[in-house]
Amino acid sequence: MLINPYNDEYFMKQALQEAKNAFEEDEVPVGAVIVCKNQIIARGLNLTETLTDVTAHAEIQAITAAAQYLGAKYLKECTLYVTVEPCCMCAGALFWSQIDKVVFGTRDEKRGAGTVGKSLYHPTTLVVNGVLEKECADLMKEFFGKKRK
Repeated sequence: MLINPYNDEYFMKQALQEAKNAFEEDEVPVGAVIVCKNQIIARGLNLTETLTDVTAHAEIQAITAAAQYLGAKYLKECTLYVTVEPCCMCAGALFWSQIDKVVFGTRDEKRGAGTVGKSLYHPTTLVVNGVLEKECADLMKEFFGKKRK
């Protein structure tokens, strides 16, 4: 029996590394990777402070990089792994990309796409949450804990 080491936890760990990179840059620690056929084709981290751009979320960075890599605007055979639940803006971008699957670590109770009544994702997109939830949530708590001091 073959064991596939490339599962949701493996790729979420890659997204967590991007989030840690954002943390080191004093950005809100959100990280993302986009995977196609078990290969990471794009990485993104939150760059809103660095770029002085409210749209420079990790998901948007990753979507743009993946589309450039593929030479196509649709991400139909791809999966996004992101440490924090996408906001409404990012869910909208994911809708337009027609991505196959979105996997996120921890919910965003204030600004997450799940706070809206109906799903903002494309009807064909599978959404999975809670992968490495504690690790993803702990990084956010540590970041904002330091900000409050």
